[in-house]
Amino acid sequence: MPKPGAIDMNFSSDIDDEYVKLIRRMNPPRVVIDNDACKDATVIRVDSANKHGILLEVVQVLTDLNLIVTKAYISCDGCWFMDVFNVTDQDGNKVTDEGVLDYIKRSLESDSCFAPSMRSVGVKPSVDYTVIELIGNDRQGLLSEVSAVLTHLKCNVVHAEVWTHNTRAAAVMHVTDDETGSAITDLERLSRIKGLLSNVLRGSNNRSNGAKTVVSHGVTHIERRLHQMMFADRDYELLDEDVMEEEQRPNIKVVNWCDIDYSVVTIRSKDRPKLLFDTVCTLTDMQYVVFHANVVAEGTEAYQEYYIRHIDGSPVKSDAERQRVIQCLEAAIRRRVCEGLKLELCTTDRVGLLSDVTRIFRENSLTVTRAEVTTKAGKAINTFYVRDPSGYPVDSKTIDSIRELIGQTILKVKGSSSPKDQKQVSQDSPTRFLFGGLFRSRSFVNFGLIRS
Repeated sequence: MPKPGAIDMNFSSDIDDEYVKLIRRMNPPRVVIDNDACKDATVIRVDSANKHGILLEVVQVLTDLNLIVTKAYISCDGCWFMDVFNVTDQDGNKVTDEGVLDYIKRSLESDSCFAPSMRSVGVKPSVDYTVIELIGNDRQGLLSEVSAVLTHLKCNVVHAEVWTHNTRAAAVMHVTDDETGSAITDLERLSRIKGLLSNVLRGSNNRSNGAKTVVSHGVTHIERRLHQMMFADRDYELLDEDVMEEEQRPNIKVVNWCDIDYSVVTIRSKDRPKLLFDTVCTLTDMQYVVFHANVVAEGTEAYQEYYIRHIDGSPVKSDAERQRVIQCLEAAIRRRVCEGLKLELCTTDRVGLLSDVTRIFRENSLTVTRAEVTTKAGKAINTFYVRDPSGYPVDSKTIDSIRELIGQTILKVKGSSSPKDQKQVSQDSPTRFLFGGLFRSRSFVNFGLIRS
């Protein structure tokens, strides 16, 4: 029995949830899409009852459609949330596809967009694939080792993203059973997968170094989850001042506006796709509420201004907290930065494809700094960013040789390589070990695949 006068927190939470539902029924979300208000962008206005995390969910819908946010105005002070976004497609044109516009409207006006389940991990099972989350020290050949183990266990990687930052590597992979093409459900087999991948992360010295492997059937947003994993891993504390040249570093400031009890965060940086998502995601996961914001992207530059308070209602309280906000935002911006020559692979999917491709890159002395692996309708659509480990531009003869091996029509060059883009990288670069050295000096004994 609770003490007299004590508040039952579960009961209080239930009341709050019912109140939120009542407000939403009285004021359902409304989305207005206007292609006439601005001459060079589509204007999307979202009005809804306010709730923590709602801004991230809206930005996530737009980002998943690969739309470019050129301007945004956010105001969610009090009980009401209002956002205005100017967006274009990837070619800089207005969004005119009726299917896309209808999807935006239906997604942002549905209750599921703002439901807590979208921000949770493992809230419902997936029969289509098994989710594998990996985090640990980055080293030479790590992803090649992981993919080789999965091939040995007859698992097919249908989707994966791997980020490396400040000597740490995080991956979220969707895998299926090679024979059934669906999720792996056998508990003994799942335990074996987890054990062998944990051996890979520990490496030959058998030290964990913060390594972690999670296998589940949950449904989650991969990029959101990667931010959460690296934030929980505290990768922001390992910033290497020499990795990024000063002119390439984002300029981030946090000051308190005492008159209205806000902290104001300003970010000036190079613009790139999904920049807004990365910063909003980090502020949300750090339990800050964005009350007002102004975002402008012009040319290659981006300016973001956020008026924030912590979820407990307080602004940034100390210099240590201010520095932590700056470090976390800089880490969020840098995790997705891609350096090097962009290569796109499109071919029929098969088990072991990722291992074979990365082996070819390694044999031709190329380092992959980042990769995205996707499978659609039996086709593997993969993107790799590669560069010479010494920092020099990728030799065109090397690319020609790789394309001869893989196939001229299968592997295509999508970027340019220049000395400025490929500055000298130290031996301890956070990304140089992502794909290199496929089993050159290691054996399956280390992974527990065969007995010593």
